[in-house]
Amino acid sequence: MHKSKADTARPAESVRVIKKYPNRRLYDTDTSSYITLAEVKALVMDSERFVVRDAKTNEDLTRSILLQIILEEETAGVPIFTEQVLANIIRFYGHAMQDFMGSYLEKNVQIFMDLQHKMAEQSSGMNPEAWKQFMNAQSPMMQGMMGTYMEQSRSAFAQMQEQMQKNSEQMLAAFGLKR
Repeated sequence: MHKSKADTARPAESVRVIKKYPNRRLYDTDTSSYITLAEVKALVMDSERFVVRDAKTNEDLTRSILLQIILEEETAGVPIFTEQVLANIIRFYGHAMQDFMGSYLEKNVQIFMDLQHKMAEQSSGMNPEAWKQFMNAQSPMMQGMMGTYMEQSRSAFAQMQEQMQKNSEQMLAAFGLKR
C-alpha cells in the first residue's frame, strides 16, 4: 500500500487543490503536474482531502468530478446502483423530501463504512478458511455487527422521521394551523 503525499508532506488540515482547465485537463498544484481522473479516484481511495477548482473562475467543481468518477465506475464494471435505485434517487430531486433523503443516505453510507472498518479490524490476520467462517452470516460476530448496523440504520431513519415531523409542525404553525 502506498502512502499518499498528504501523509508525508502537508499538514493534516490542508486541502490539495486541483485545477480544471477548459481543455478538460486536471492540474495538481501539489505535484505541479497534470493528472487523470483515475489519479483523482486514487486520492479519494487514499482519503486525501482535495478540491477541484475551475482554473478561470475558481468555481468549486469537486462534486462534478466525483460524479464523473461514479459514472465511469458504474459503466465500467459491476454497478452499485440498479436502474430502480437511480430512478428513485432522481425522483427525490426537487421533492420536499430531498434534504431528508440526502441526509439519510449520507448517514447510512457512513454507518456502512464504519461497519466495513470494524470488519477489517476484526479479520486482520485471518486465513482464508477463518475469513469464510467470519463472513458466514450465521457467525455470532457477524450477526452482532449486522445487528448493530441495522440498529444504527433504523436510528438514522427514526431521526429523519422526527425531523420531518418537526418541520411539518413548524410549517402548520406558520399557517396558523395546529395538529
